[in-house]
Amino acid sequence: MFRFAHNNLNVFDLERSLKFYRDALDLHEVSRMNCGDFILVYLGDSFGSHHQLELTWLADRTEPYNLGDNEFHLAFTTKDFDEAHARHKKMGCICYENEDMGIYFIEDPDGYWLEVLPE
Repeated sequence: MFRFAHNNLNVFDLERSLKFYRDALDLHEVSRMNCGDFILVYLGDSFGSHHQLELTWLADRTEPYNLGDNEFHLAFTTKDFDEAHARHKKMGCICYENEDMGIYFIEDPDGYWLEVLPE
């Protein structure tokens, strides 16, 4: 009856976030809605997944978001875990690794954690 549509993250610097998600996770802009005092940008992957990541930028936002304990995350899989790890290490965005579980997390410009795990 229902199909998962998207997750939303509010971002402080839209262009910086778009560059991060493109460079770190190969996500590309699928659509954009400019609503005057806010902009919604939907990102998709190159596999045609129905699920999208919605980035929301608010024009009147004057300071970065307080994520509190940041006890949530999004997860991404990759066929080439070693290449992804090397890319993220070079970018300097790895914030936590759990080698026993075979996963790690990267941090986006706003402090959101994103899990990376092998497919």
